[in-house]
Amino acid sequence: MDLLRKNWFKAVILTGAVSVALLTGCGHRDEEAVFEEQPRQEQGTQNTVQNSASPKIDYDLSDIVVGIDGWSAFEENVTIRIPVYDRHIEGAPDVTKNYWTDWIQENFGDKYNITVEYVAINRTDVLATYETLAQQGELPTILMEYDFPKLAQWAGKGWLAEFAFDEFMKVAPNYYQRMVDLGQLSYTRLDGKTYFALAERPYYNTDYGYVTLYRKDWLEQIGYETYPDNWADEKEMLLKLKESGICQYPCGGKMLSGSGMDRNYEYRIFPLDEENWACYGDYAIPALGDEANKRLLKRENEKYNLGLIEPQFDTIDEETARDNFAKGKTLYYQGYVAADLDWVNAFYENNPNGELAVKITKNIVDREGGTVPALRANNPFGMMVGFSSEADENQIKAAWMYMEWMTLDKNLFTMQWGIAGENYIFAKNGIPASVPNYTGSCMQGVGNNKDYWCITTETRVAGAIEDIVAASAPKDIPHDFTPELIENYYGQLEAAEAGYAVSDCNFAVVLESVAEYQLSLLDLYRQYRYRITKCAPENFEFLYDKLAEEYAKAGYQSIVDERREAYKAGKSTRLK
Repeated sequence: MDLLRKNWFKAVILTGAVSVALLTGCGHRDEEAVFEEQPRQEQGTQNTVQNSASPKIDYDLSDIVVGIDGWSAFEENVTIRIPVYDRHIEGAPDVTKNYWTDWIQENFGDKYNITVEYVAINRTDVLATYETLAQQGELPTILMEYDFPKLAQWAGKGWLAEFAFDEFMKVAPNYYQRMVDLGQLSYTRLDGKTYFALAERPYYNTDYGYVTLYRKDWLEQIGYETYPDNWADEKEMLLKLKESGICQYPCGGKMLSGSGMDRNYEYRIFPLDEENWACYGDYAIPALGDEANKRLLKRENEKYNLGLIEPQFDTIDEETARDNFAKGKTLYYQGYVAADLDWVNAFYENNPNGELAVKITKNIVDREGGTVPALRANNPFGMMVGFSSEADENQIKAAWMYMEWMTLDKNLFTMQWGIAGENYIFAKNGIPASVPNYTGSCMQGVGNNKDYWCITTETRVAGAIEDIVAASAPKDIPHDFTPELIENYYGQLEAAEAGYAVSDCNFAVVLESVAEYQLSLLDLYRQYRYRITKCAPENFEFLYDKLAEEYAKAGYQSIVDERREAYKAGKSTRLK
């Protein structure tokens, strides 16, 4: 076990409650994996959704030496196509062709006679991108995403091949053994069939890398030392900013896009009702008609009618919203932090006298404002990896080799940290530190190449949690956010330990209604959400209820009913 792996275990132990589920394999702190523990349903019952569209590929790997020592080059070249998110970040390398895609080809592909091609996936519209690829007959060899419902939907469409772990483990023993050690195998099956391999997600009960940065200097100008922790004070602060002329639309605004819009965790009533959580709690399809969603939209309607949101927010895309913050037009912006962060760099270039701060998560219930310190806890696994039903035996095997190769310490370390002396240096404590604002020939992709190595893990891990957070803090800027990011992590951990880290319900069957209605509901919700946000306050109740009824008839009620059926049949995770 090398130094980094030893430090990883040390870091996990230091996280207390977060580490328990990881080390014991007991599943999520807030939900329990029960996929394999439920009795089989009788044949012919409505509780079991069969999926006969996806084929099972059989392999003869009996003579293979386990792991990389048993690998040899394919006699004929094998091409695999790997998805990689395109986040449309200005200045970032081309995601399909850059120094690191060439490095992978040279160090992995050429050695085993494998051609590795990368397929750009629009991060803001993942489902539509995969749908287009499927219609064109160009599904990548690997299909991967973070959300169980998306993978279940793809299995239901027949896009994923069933496989067996006794074959997978011969090619990728390290990847497989880690899933066993972390207790992930119960999440790999649908309808009793194995479709997924699962990446690692350290510290999954928090989302410490996703933060809100705000204009601390603006707040100080109107008499605030920190960002308010309740809605009454926050509203007063926002109105003061507007009335003072410092900022016309403090909350900015941007259009909605893709699944995951309008997360409503902080507007839920705790303790959660388990059946409601199972039926309405999934973040991928907005729960128009549920009380938590209604409270969220009522808040947005209030902000809009107070003039705190851009009137034409529905025309502002993500890039423009990010640019508006960098140019000093809005109070805050949310995003994942990294050592080299373009929008933070741009902010300080445009606002040399500006000062930013991290909005700290606090375990405070705002009863008057109707919110709690709830956050979406991640699944106890990272990326969910499936394999195309269009791929042949050699392509599937090559994909497994790619996953194992990326998991090996020396390869993963290089992909995460780069080239010594170029992308990183070793600090005095032996922990690697990224070189800030590096723009040389081996420039990494977004998030230190994360969209390549996320196939095996979610986090660059070196040292304890404080070291990990410090490594991800933006560098070479006027302000060091490290202490605030660490404080925010422990704030999230405290909220999680108090029961406010909420995982979405996962189902062990294919929900056919999700595949049928999800895309159309996302489009419909976007239209309805704009109308509800912009309506006069006195019309809110009537319009919300009217559109929620139409939304239900357009397919959402079918999804809720199918989720409820699976939940009552014991084919879902449970709240602990």
